Amino acid sequence: MFNSKTYKTRRQILKRNIGAGLIIFPGNDEYPVNYPANTYHFRQDSSFLYYFGIDIPGLYGVIDIDSGIDMVFGDDFTVADIIWMGNQPTIKSLASKSGISNTYPLSILAEKIEDTLKSGRKIHFLPQYQPRTLLKLGGLLGIRPDFVNNYISTKLIRAVVAQRIIKSKEEVREIEKALDISYEMYKYAMINIRPGIYEREIAGPMNGIAHSLGKGNSFTTIFSIHGETLHNHKYDNLMKVGDIVVCDSGAESFEYYASDITRTMPVSGRFTQKQSEIYNIVLNAQLTAIGAMKPGKKFRQIHLLAAKMIAEGLKGLGLMKGDIDDAVQQGAAALFFPHGLGHMLGLDVHDMEGLGENYVGYDDKVKRSSQFGLSYLRFAKELLPGHVITVEPGIYFIPALIDQWKSEKKFTQFINYDKVEKYRKFGGIRIEDDVLIEPKGCRVLGKPIPKTF
Repeated sequence: MFNSKTYKTRRQILKRNIGAGLIIFPGNDEYPVNYPANTYHFRQDSSFLYYFGIDIPGLYGVIDIDSGIDMVFGDDFTVADIIWMGNQPTIKSLASKSGISNTYPLSILAEKIEDTLKSGRKIHFLPQYQPRTLLKLGGLLGIRPDFVNNYISTKLIRAVVAQRIIKSKEEVREIEKALDISYEMYKYAMINIRPGIYEREIAGPMNGIAHSLGKGNSFTTIFSIHGETLHNHKYDNLMKVGDIVVCDSGAESFEYYASDITRTMPVSGRFTQKQSEIYNIVLNAQLTAIGAMKPGKKFRQIHLLAAKMIAEGLKGLGLMKGDIDDAVQQGAAALFFPHGLGHMLGLDVHDMEGLGENYVGYDDKVKRSSQFGLSYLRFAKELLPGHVITVEPGIYFIPALIDQWKSEKKFTQFINYDKVEKYRKFGGIRIEDDVLIEPKGCRVLGKPIPKTF
């Protein structure tokens, strides 16, 4: 946990921004895998962590704005629990580390909520994603579980996003701790990757490093010679001479802050000429995008700049043609670059995605595009000091997408489908780093992880 002052200050800011009412932050519960005693790895809710910092299941954090009192509701471990788990800290002792002196058993929470509802005061809560939480919160509020998220507080969502989106110095340090772990993961991969072994023989030890040096993976590792599948979580392929591997992975620091790095590696240690040409287009797009990032720039502009670099590079190889500005503006480059350039990073690897991407990456001035490719851009707003955002352009040759566009004769004025056919089995390439926006520019976080081969 951070210092108790950090959590008290965060809650105080939230109270000022919401103004009145009661705020409820349900913590996460444990979930069984295949029988009750065998549970999935526990991960606390990120907003609960941000405001309360306590990392055990079964808690509720409550902020009574009108009285100014912050509370934690939860039950202490019983002797039966301690037999299996050893001595455990009390809820009161854990809450005190968050600057909270008011703790109550869970049985009292229903009474607190009932009194609040009877008084006519507003109860604020965020969107919920765990089924058990929906059941419990629905019971407390008298709402059918499948209707609970119809009653979320948009005011609370906006206030939480406004706080969490700007990273403090101590948060940036935690992200860099996660990046230190990523550095070790990629060092292992680059030293040990070779033809004749399976993807899992590299992905497995990389995941082990994440668990041995931090809280584990910040998301399921992607490690595949089929990089044209953007989120490929299978590790069953035998790596051969001439293959390239897309590795997209991240770790969590001990305070649960995430890293997210992608490298594309030649299995044999050296790209072919064809691979090198595509790789250098992606690398140029990434470096150009990072070089253009600074406060006041809209990230959508940065995305379109990267798309233009990709389109120009592909035109140089004969894969695209015509006016490149028009090609990007109309969305033709999305055949090769069908996703957004990046996303916010913090306590979630897709930071605050559970609160609603449009609240995080868009606002009243910047609306989400409906255009294929650009519509997947998770963050489009103006960059501000304290934003931490990933920058991850890529080029992919996706046979199903190529076939669809070709059959529809889509963008034939911009795409040379005959040349594209020669790349059908190429796969994909992506390069990603985590970038902090500073007052006069930006900084790539973490130790440099090689991206030239």
